[in-house]
Amino acid sequence: MAVHIRLSRHGSKKRPFYRVVVTDQRNPRDGRFIERLGTFDPNAEKGLSLNLERIAYWRSQGAEASPTLDRLVKIASKA
Repeated sequence: MAVHIRLSRHGSKKRPFYRVVVTDQRNPRDGRFIERLGTFDPNAEKGLSLNLERIAYWRSQGAEASPTLDRLVKIASKA
């Protein structure tokens, strides 16, 4: 089972927000997930909330992060 950390899109049309989830790569983007690790709202001023400890744990277990999530983790770790 290949595990990935990626964004799952939610919200309404033209007002998206995203959940950071750990999921099997075979599952659809907004489908079943193993664990939710945070949220990202691109329209809000302080719209980034990540559990960096759990992200580090899942990476140590071999989970691959999406390129977008890598950028968000850099932003969250600086703040």
